[in-house]
Amino acid sequence: MIDFEIARDAQTGRETWSVPLKGPLLLNHPLFNKGTAFPEDERRELGLLGLLPPHVDSLDAQLERAYAAFQRKETDLERHIYLRALQDENEVLFYRLMQDYIGEMMPIVYTPTVGEACQQFSHIYRHPRGLFVAYPQRDDVDALLANTPQRDVDVIVVTDGERILGLGDQGAGGMGIPIGKLALYTLCGGIHPARTLPVLLDAGTDNEALLNDPLYMGWRHPRVRGAEYDEFVERFVQAVMRRYPNVLLQWEDFAQANAGPLLERYRDRLCTFNDDIQGTAAVATGTVLAAIKATGARLRDQIIAVFGAGSAGCGISEQLCAAMVRDGLSEAEAHSRFYLVDRPGLLREGLSGLLPFQQPFAQPAARLAGWRLGQAGTVGLAEVVSNAHPTVLIGVSGVTGAFTEEVIKAMASRVPHPIVLPLSNPTSRCEALPAQVLAWTEGRALVATGSPFADVAWEGRTIPIPQCNNSYIFPGLGLGILAAGARRVTPGMFMAAAQALADASPASGTPDAPLLPPLTAIRSVSRCIALAVAKEAIAAGLAALPSNADLERLVDERMWTPAYARLTGI
Repeated sequence: MIDFEIARDAQTGRETWSVPLKGPLLLNHPLFNKGTAFPEDERRELGLLGLLPPHVDSLDAQLERAYAAFQRKETDLERHIYLRALQDENEVLFYRLMQDYIGEMMPIVYTPTVGEACQQFSHIYRHPRGLFVAYPQRDDVDALLANTPQRDVDVIVVTDGERILGLGDQGAGGMGIPIGKLALYTLCGGIHPARTLPVLLDAGTDNEALLNDPLYMGWRHPRVRGAEYDEFVERFVQAVMRRYPNVLLQWEDFAQANAGPLLERYRDRLCTFNDDIQGTAAVATGTVLAAIKATGARLRDQIIAVFGAGSAGCGISEQLCAAMVRDGLSEAEAHSRFYLVDRPGLLREGLSGLLPFQQPFAQPAARLAGWRLGQAGTVGLAEVVSNAHPTVLIGVSGVTGAFTEEVIKAMASRVPHPIVLPLSNPTSRCEALPAQVLAWTEGRALVATGSPFADVAWEGRTIPIPQCNNSYIFPGLGLGILAAGARRVTPGMFMAAAQALADASPASGTPDAPLLPPLTAIRSVSRCIALAVAKEAIAAGLAALPSNADLERLVDERMWTPAYARLTGI
């Protein structure tokens, strides 16, 4: 446990940190380490003379050196390894590099490269970060949490590694996801890196390749399921509530069978949310709202097809449905405008095996009367597009190439500006490439993707492809929750976040503009989202603030920026 005190100069805003470490121990602490940027007086006071080259660098000079080293790496995985090593050596420099070159860095630290990093986790492991809670140590969770260096934690991101992006069960390698997500909390939302904790619940793995890999670092055992799994998670949550009662806990990349039930079980017990269900829904809703505004239409008039009716697809549909109700439709009318397609085809009346969260979107048989069906009476995506005539098509299936030329052209034949969102990650699982969608729609489609893609050139135009990524939502959401002292996370907060994102769209009334702000503006977008979320928390009576609180000041005070503080000894 390492405690340090922070004092802030009221005039300049510069911080002074009183730290308990000196000499080599200080240089080995990534948050305190300045490397060659330690000034002479701090080197003397903190026992660093002789441990560093005599020249004192500026942060800008270190940044130049770090970026040059980054550029010398030949593959994205090597770049990811380099950035993770830098994060474990000097967090201020790491975040400054990320901030100044955000367009290059985010795809390396997170999607799509983080998927490969999770697959290779046991082979590229260098330095411990975060907390591994393995099932055999389930009786010792309190002791494990006590071993973390943070006395105070604002945000925990936890996964069990079973559904990593579209790659499936990665076991202990799933730790790459919480580490990456929390880096984005800091980069995009200004959450202090000393107050974040990545967690991997290691309940085993059913990935035979991992179990047979002699270098695999996780618990070598088939996944624990059922009551044993539920008890394992319960012990973890109870320990978290005891140690960090005010923490924001984010569930990440849990399998469909567990994601929804865990959210329902804990959403009223602590401040928690599931990013795959709710964060994905909010960013998709914000993007759709921006696209519809760009075309001059109304949300209530849209017909929405969603390919992939798991927790993410149904979560998106639920939020868009709620937005339609806000736009004047009844709940029944709003549900009637959604066509969700999963492995067995369209969710519809009489289809067996529907899960509880899928049932509200099952289309009645009467609505399908007269439809032209495929061979053997199938009702797949092609049949939905040709019969229901959707104006919005969203993909969260992980099925590469699912949005075929036939499907996109059929959609575009009836819609002047089809809205197409192939959101599956990583890039290899995308339902369609943006260049294909634009070619098949003669440049008329409004496209956003889950993974980053380059701009598309089309008949003299350069069409930007925004990344409809949860990083637009969860950092600002978390910042607003923490600034307001919110006790719970509500659907209203996600709706507020989605609307704030839509309001920040450059495409208002201009279909050729990008649907989402550039990544270079993401901190300002997160700030707007934080203010909207904090206001919603106060309105819902869930905040530890009065209605006249100075939210802008509270949010700004929470936003950490990567700059060296002055260090003194304790």
